[in-house]
Amino acid sequence: MTNQELDERVQRAVDNFMAGYGCCQSVVAAFSDLYGLDETMAKKIGAGFGGGVGRMRMMCGAVSGIVMLVGLDCGQTEGSDREGKSACYKVVQELLEQSKQENGSIICAEILGIQGHEKAHSNYVASPRTAEYYKSRPCAAKVESAARIFANYLKAKQQ
Repeated sequence: MTNQELDERVQRAVDNFMAGYGCCQSVVAAFSDLYGLDETMAKKIGAGFGGGVGRMRMMCGAVSGIVMLVGLDCGQTEGSDREGKSACYKVVQELLEQSKQENGSIICAEILGIQGHEKAHSNYVASPRTAEYYKSRPCAAKVESAARIFANYLKAKQQ
């Protein structure tokens, strides 16, 4: 895959987010075809991970997208394959550490600067996607970061 193709996938992730999809949906859908997963199914699989998993402000949805993509890329398929499972965990930890270094955290509430999010679990209503929403949230940049981290991982595998 060329650098241009990877850049186009990163931009596709951002475009998905700007079209109203959640962080996780946006990242996973941008790469899903590489794993035989159609974009609609990818968006369905990632739907519940927005807002830091069901809007509970836990792990960032874009970061959850990285985890899903790593699973699609190198996840083991045999329950007894501890070596394969460990190899997948290693990649997840490496990529999430990159995200943490770039973004300061992998926790949605910390990225957004939200205090007291632990008590807000009953607030499941998605925020309206307005111009003000996009101005006040760093989420598009986090989607871009997550997609770029995964694109760079794919690039490094090719070398």
